Amino acid sequence: MRQTYIKDVCHHVGEEITIKGWLYNLRSSGKLIFPQVRDGSGIIQGVVFKKNVPERVWSDFERLTQESSVTVRGSVRADERAPGGYELDVIDIEIVQLAEPFPITPKEHGVEFLMDKRHLWLRSRRQHAILSVRAEVIRAVRDYFEEAKAYLTQSGQLYNEATAAAFGKVYCFGPTFRAEKSKTRRHLTEFWMVEPEVAFTDLDDTMNLAEDFITFIVHRILENRRKELAELERDISKLEKIALPFPRLQYDDAVRMLQEAHAKGEVEARFEWGGDFGAPDETYLSNQFDRPVMVHRYPRSVKAFYMKADPERADLALCVDVLAPEGYGEIIGGGQRAEDLDYLLKQVNEHGLPEEAFDWYLDLRRYGTFPHGGFGMGIERCTAWLCGIEHVRETIPFPRMLYRLKP
Repeated sequence: MRQTYIKDVCHHVGEEITIKGWLYNLRSSGKLIFPQVRDGSGIIQGVVFKKNVPERVWSDFERLTQESSVTVRGSVRADERAPGGYELDVIDIEIVQLAEPFPITPKEHGVEFLMDKRHLWLRSRRQHAILSVRAEVIRAVRDYFEEAKAYLTQSGQLYNEATAAAFGKVYCFGPTFRAEKSKTRRHLTEFWMVEPEVAFTDLDDTMNLAEDFITFIVHRILENRRKELAELERDISKLEKIALPFPRLQYDDAVRMLQEAHAKGEVEARFEWGGDFGAPDETYLSNQFDRPVMVHRYPRSVKAFYMKADPERADLALCVDVLAPEGYGEIIGGGQRAEDLDYLLKQVNEHGLPEEAFDWYLDLRRYGTFPHGGFGMGIERCTAWLCGIEHVRETIPFPRMLYRLKP
């Protein structure tokens, strides 16, 4: 059954729905259990009658711990006495993960402790409310000025995973700094990136989101900025071809295409399986399609430590790169995150990373782990493609490159 968000239960009174989220609180009264479940959009109280559910369902609720990840099925009922005005008459439950004892309890902890556990504190009602108000302020500022200020960050992706566990669906948007000493037309030392992260999603969901997101942006540009595209002498017929679905190309197949192209003399160097694509490789692949192409399941060895391994082939990562047409290269990179604690801990050690620096990140797998995924899109590279210009340095007011820090 399709997932329903708690904020939308008012539209489903009398209907059977499925909620995916985390156990916020639970109290019991004899033959009744009252679980409170949150999914990032709100909190709903469930009612479990022992006589009305199978023994398995009752025993599963009895063993739940705070922040355990769950899928709950039940019927929505209006009740003015219930928090939020609605209750869920529970029919079934699936435990996604039974969380370890949650370190934040109702007792007084003190600010220092809570700040040390900030990645988990975000899930509380108070912090959720504060950050929801903050998001509304930011939305108002964006609407008023049509331009936003954001935070200085290298990348928000890891922290996004913490906020996704608090809110379900999140994104961050701000300047990012490139560590590599890149000097190509596609790279800046400082650039702007938008990074969505969504709970209870897999690689296919992430790819669906990415293609829908890009299509929306292209259509918006065609709708509102045709005069500017004409000024740039942009061939908009190429943008008008952008539509769903995007072609999806498995890494193995992409390698075969490159090797066949080399045999025909269409690319200079032969590409060997196991490597990451360079600019000439991405240019050739993207030129074979009239819309962005999604290359997925790269070797794990060339992707980040937090990517989930393909359960069908452990040497591959559940990841995707979206290559823009006309040789503009990767505009989106992302995938499904590893949710298994033991696997992620092994990855941290194998990559020679300091375990203590990632203790908070590993906590996200200890307390209510769940399948999730997301991606990052660089604004400047996407803009360069839409404008049809050669270098990303023209797509930001004051470009910061390896040897340019002013003006």
